[in-house]
Amino acid sequence: MRFFHISDLHIGKQLYSYSLLPDQRAVLHEITERAKEYHPDAILIAGDVFDRSIPSGEAYTVLDEFLTELSDITPRIPVLLIAGNHDSAERLNYASGFLEKHQIHIAVSAPEKEGEYLKKVTLTDEFGPVHFYLLPFLKPAYVRSLFPGEEISDYETAIRRILEREAIDFSGRNVLLSHQFYKNGSTSPETSDSEQVSLNVGGLDSVDVSLVENFDYVALGHIHGPQKVKVPHIRYCGTPLKYSLSEEYQEKSITMVTLGEKGSEPLIETLPLHPLRDVRRVKGTLEEVLKKAEEEGACDFVSVTLTDEEELYRPGERLQKAYEYLLEYRIENRRTRNFMEETEKDLKVEDPLSVFRTFYEEVQGVPLDEKEEAFMSRILEKAREEI
Repeated sequence: MRFFHISDLHIGKQLYSYSLLPDQRAVLHEITERAKEYHPDAILIAGDVFDRSIPSGEAYTVLDEFLTELSDITPRIPVLLIAGNHDSAERLNYASGFLEKHQIHIAVSAPEKEGEYLKKVTLTDEFGPVHFYLLPFLKPAYVRSLFPGEEISDYETAIRRILEREAIDFSGRNVLLSHQFYKNGSTSPETSDSEQVSLNVGGLDSVDVSLVENFDYVALGHIHGPQKVKVPHIRYCGTPLKYSLSEEYQEKSITMVTLGEKGSEPLIETLPLHPLRDVRRVKGTLEEVLKKAEEEGACDFVSVTLTDEEELYRPGERLQKAYEYLLEYRIENRRTRNFMEETEKDLKVEDPLSVFRTFYEEVQGVPLDEKEEAFMSRILEKAREEI
C-alpha cells in the first residue's frame, strides 16, 4: 500500500509582511499533480492545515481548491486529515460528514467521553487490511474526563492512555497520524523558527517515541523540518514550503511510503517540491548584494546582511528596488558586532520551571524536592493550558 504523507500546510501564513497564499496554492497544485502521477492509495495530512484558528475566507478557498482537485482524481484517493495545534476543531470539522462521503476523513479532537474512540479508517491491499488511526493534537485537559481518578498531568501520559484504551491489535498493519512533539529519550527533533512548539515546562509537552514504535508507520506533524524520530518509520515529513529563514537549507518534499506485508520495512521515498519562490539569505557589501540580484535573480524571499563599514545612502530603498520580496536587511560591521557582544553579556533566558527552582533555592536555602517540583510543574502546565 502506497500513501503520501504531508503536514503543516499552514494555509494563510505570512512570511514577514508577505502573504504566502499564492505560493501555497501553487505547491498544493504540485502535490495534486504528483498524486495524479503516482496515484497513492491514500493521502495523509498530519495537522496544522491552517495557520490560524480563525482562517481568512481566502485560506478556506485555497483548501477547498486543493481538496476538490484531489477528489477529481479517478479512481478517487482517500484523504485522511487531522487537526493540529493551530487549527480550530469546530472550523476544520465543518461539513466533515459531507466530505466523508467523498472519502475525505477528518478527525479534529481526541475522544472525550465514554463510547468515543479514535477515528479509524481501514484500507485494503493484496496483503490485507491497513488500519489508519487518526490522533489529532491534544492537551492533557482534553482527555481527563475519560480517566476519572487518574492523574493526567502531562502529554505523554495522555497519549499513552488514549492509545492503551484503543486496544490496538498489532499483529496486523497499523498506521498512526499524530500531531505532537515526539522525542527519542532526551533527544529532541531539530526545530526551526517558524514552529510554535509548546513551552517546554519540565518536559511536559513532549511524548517519548517508545509509545508509538509498534505502529508500522507513524505520520507525524508539528515539526517543520523533515526527519525521522529514532527509527525511519516514525517520521516528521516537514512543511511543503519554507516558513522561516532558519529553513533556508531544508529540502521540502512529499514523503511517499509503501507498506508491504506485515513485518517488512516500509519503503520511504521523498518527492521534491518546487516553490514559486525560495527563501534565502544574501550577505556582502551593498554593491555586491545589488550585483547578486542581477546575476541570481530577484524573485525569491531574501534577507540581506550588509557588511559595509562606511555609512550608506538609503540602503533599504536601493535594496527594495533590487529585490521584489525583501524580507529585511541588517548591517553587520565592527560597530554593530561590538554593540551585540556587549548586549548579549547581560542576556539570559530560562524556562519558567528553571527560574522557579533558582528562586526557591535562594529563598529557602535548599533545592526543590521531587514532589515539590512535580507540583510546580502541574501548576505551570495548568497555566499554560489556559493561555
